[in-house]
Amino acid sequence: MKSSSKGEGGQAAQSSTPRIQFHFLTLFPELIQPLFKASIMGKAQERGFATFEFIQIRDFAHDRHRTTDEPPYGGGEGMVLKADVLFEAWKAAGGNRSDPSIRTVLLSPQGQPFQQAKARDWSQSARKIIFVCGHYEGVDERFIDLCVDEEVSIGDYVLTGGELPAAVLADAVTRLIPGVVGNERSITEDSFEGGLLKYPQYTRPRVFEGTEVPAILMGGNHKKIGEWRLAQRKERTRLKRPDLWEGFVRTQVEAPAPASKRRVKSKKNPVQSSG
Repeated sequence: MKSSSKGEGGQAAQSSTPRIQFHFLTLFPELIQPLFKASIMGKAQERGFATFEFIQIRDFAHDRHRTTDEPPYGGGEGMVLKADVLFEAWKAAGGNRSDPSIRTVLLSPQGQPFQQAKARDWSQSARKIIFVCGHYEGVDERFIDLCVDEEVSIGDYVLTGGELPAAVLADAVTRLIPGVVGNERSITEDSFEGGLLKYPQYTRPRVFEGTEVPAILMGGNHKKIGEWRLAQRKERTRLKRPDLWEGFVRTQVEAPAPASKRRVKSKKNPVQSSG
């Protein structure tokens, strides 16, 4: 059974073809379905930028008990999701390893850590993302070998299932689809964009518990404000995330100097011409 999360509200869709279709293969769609009816993801669906489909894995188990998991061969604790059942669910979602615009992602603590660069890549190059939300002790390795493009983790810890990580990834990707967020500049200045964390933010009241908003933000000089914010991004990254700071410094050293700052060599060389 496929179910889709329909956004609430009367705003007309801007596109009949969504920019990205998200499919969630899951045993527990009710865990995350409400998340896609609100805020940015709800608006993205209302306006036609994205769709969110939830495919109940159990619907593809054809035995009397609708079995989706079995004990592991070789013994061990827990149960393993069956390859044949997952494969049919994956085909129903439109899985296709030969199409690079269709990504099948298994949420797994063994996967590569998810980062902003991956979210941006998917937002630009994928038209369909199929999230396989594992449960129990894991997924039959044959399904992974046959159908999964990449395994992704949201951290070095173990959750009950892959539904919550899948929702995290879908949120991160959806907000980067052009047009979803009203102010595109707010995305370009996010943490991790350009390898740095975001600068500190302030709003009213001007004085709170004896602490004032930095005076430079009140002066109206946008050039100086920009310089201050960049300095704050660098300092925050250096203090809070030295791993990111090291990578940022390395990219600055490796990056070529802008053409306008490169020293232009004179066509005349007085030392050589005097010989």
